[in-house]
Amino acid sequence: MKLAIGSDHCGYAMKQQLIAYLKKQGHEIEDFGCYSTKMVDFPDIAQKVCAAILNGTAERGIMVCSTGIGAVIACNKIKGIRAGLLHDVYCAHQCVEHDNVQVMAIGGEVIGYYTAIEVINAFLKASFSENQEFVQRLKKLEKMEDTEGCADNAIAM
Repeated sequence: MKLAIGSDHCGYAMKQQLIAYLKKQGHEIEDFGCYSTKMVDFPDIAQKVCAAILNGTAERGIMVCSTGIGAVIACNKIKGIRAGLLHDVYCAHQCVEHDNVQVMAIGGEVIGYYTAIEVINAFLKASFSENQEFVQRLKKLEKMEDTEGCADNAIAM
């Protein structure tokens, strides 16, 4: 699988370990930074990872920061991207199967390397279910991206 990966300075060490593992598994990796432990802003890296998904040069993305929270927020600000904060196997496959999540964020200071590997494997092996209820929900999520402000009513389909 073609993967886009990125981190901030707090996730750099974990990202380096993950890249080595993923390459051994046969994945094609594009590393969008950062490239050291020098301080960077994760939104800049998240934009690059998400752009690779949207332009089709990557199938999925992985972001690593200290908790994963900032990275998932940044990714979800980008129209057309669905990102999940993933620290367990169940959520890792469920978010793809039900919500067609393209980018996972993990906290390099929250979970260890071996747990991260299990979570990533579950995320990468999962595929979106074409079940009508999930397709309908996905359409509603996409419609929400085009809605300004807060609506008082549920999104009509």
